[in-house]
Amino acid sequence: MSFKPALLVGVDGGGSGTRVRLARPDGSEVGYGVAGPSGLSLGPMAAWASIHQALDQAFEMAAPLIGQRPAWNDLSAGMGLAGVSHLPSKEAFLSQSPPFGHLVLESDAFTTLLGAHGGQPGAVLAVGTGSIGLAWWADGRRQQVGGWGFPSSDEGSGAWLGLQAVQRVQWELDGRAQPSPLGRSVIQALQSSAGSVRDWLAQANQTAYAALAPVVLDHAHEPEARDLLQQAALHLERIVLALDPHHELPIALCGGLAEALRPWLPEPLRHRLRAPAADSAQGALWLARMALQEGAA
Repeated sequence: MSFKPALLVGVDGGGSGTRVRLARPDGSEVGYGVAGPSGLSLGPMAAWASIHQALDQAFEMAAPLIGQRPAWNDLSAGMGLAGVSHLPSKEAFLSQSPPFGHLVLESDAFTTLLGAHGGQPGAVLAVGTGSIGLAWWADGRRQQVGGWGFPSSDEGSGAWLGLQAVQRVQWELDGRAQPSPLGRSVIQALQSSAGSVRDWLAQANQTAYAALAPVVLDHAHEPEARDLLQQAALHLERIVLALDPHHELPIALCGGLAEALRPWLPEPLRHRLRAPAADSAQGALWLARMALQEGAA
């Protein structure tokens, strides 16, 4: 007999935050919650802590509509999390999972794609804390470009912009570059969170670097920041050109920095990109629904 859940759970977890959506099996949404980051690079305990916090919010919102919170084994969950390509991290995360009736775990890039195209084949350029291009064809093939992980990849992303800005600060402090308003603002941000630049560097992770992206955007009218944003745009263009050079698929621009970086992209690419139909948490609901349909087939 096929599993018939009381509710579907969709989880979108990355380096900057976690979003959870609850829906009935017919797709009608009943709750939404947010929490801190749940990318697997943070470790399974931290990831689950954020997911549980967002779930609690979502169930609190849903309570007037659904009454008592269902048992874990009455829930079917789809999750799209950053870092699932690292198998030890994925296995450690799954080993600490509550006893869902059904759980399917994919990359946050794939759930972003499902949300962007309503569960249909297509491609996405996702740029937020990290960056990645992903294509999914009707025959089931997938292709990924980028997404190797920070700091060696994620070009054009928030973390990449933050890393470049910090490098600029180091040059300015050394006297290898002239002081700039951007550099002063970055130094102020680092000192306010850690006391000194060196202290900040000693503890900074991908999320911390990505938190500096708004500082770069605030200085977009100045040459130092403008140069970084233009470089980011070129990196993102290269991802798309490698992903789908023959324009075979519809492609959506997604992620927390999508709209901020859209004006910097080359005009031909801007015209090609479409807005996503829905977000990654809704894509995770699609993932849960598709997995149930496959199990019933």
